[in-house]
Amino acid sequence: MNAAVFLWGFTGVLGRAITLDSVWLVWYRLLITVVTLWIIYAALKRIKKLPLKSIIYIGTIGTVQAFHWVCFYGSIKYANVTIALTCLSTSALLSSVIEPLILKKRFDPFEIILGLFAIAGIVIIYNTHVQFSIGIIVGLVAALLTVIVSVLNKKIIDSYEAQQITLYQLTGGFVGLTILLPVCNYLIPPVHQYPTSLDWVWLLALSWICTIFTFFLYILSLKKISAFTMNLTLTLEPVYGIILAFIIFKENRYLSNWFYLGFALIAIAVVFHMLRLLKPFRSR
Repeated sequence: MNAAVFLWGFTGVLGRAITLDSVWLVWYRLLITVVTLWIIYAALKRIKKLPLKSIIYIGTIGTVQAFHWVCFYGSIKYANVTIALTCLSTSALLSSVIEPLILKKRFDPFEIILGLFAIAGIVIIYNTHVQFSIGIIVGLVAALLTVIVSVLNKKIIDSYEAQQITLYQLTGGFVGLTILLPVCNYLIPPVHQYPTSLDWVWLLALSWICTIFTFFLYILSLKKISAFTMNLTLTLEPVYGIILAFIIFKENRYLSNWFYLGFALIAIAVVFHMLRLLKPFRSR
């Protein structure tokens, strides 16, 4: 599980290393991933037909997932890996507000307080790193989209196998992004649209290692560890990614002490949020 989370954290580093614009980066990532998955599933005879309505619904969620990736890598391009992952770490707190709205559940007042801590952290980072303002805004949109994907997946996770959801969701994301490519290119004219030779190396690593291989590690780990351990380990993804960004790109040179104060507020809120979520598992 730690290996899977570490590799997920590495996606931010690869996103900065690849020279493509964020939209095309995600398009090529999905192209490689989807083609590879269909070949693997066909060879293993694990492709199961689903009703057209289900395919459209799952594919639509995949399109939202694709644009989450577009915004995440866009945040990296406009700011850096550290800023993008810091914004993404607020997703657990955003879910405490968005999930009750979509699933019609009661709001938890304590979760709202934790959300205010996270907001305070983001405001401090935003006001003290104005040069990264666009990256912060795009990063928060990425966090919002991943929460929407997570909530929508909760509605279908018990109806289909995880492997089938992954296959049709990623395929739907690729198809949806392809259809919307002309709109994306019109709104944000691409500067780097075609991969360089080195880009292809990083794209293959991103698709095969950080997406497909990591997914299989994740599925295998679920058979061996508890939900408590899984959720606790997932909180380490931004930590791994930020440490890698500090080591590889020396991004800490571009951050003031105010960033660490803002990040600390977000981290405190996330830790308390996870402790509350995992309390039932600890008691069992």
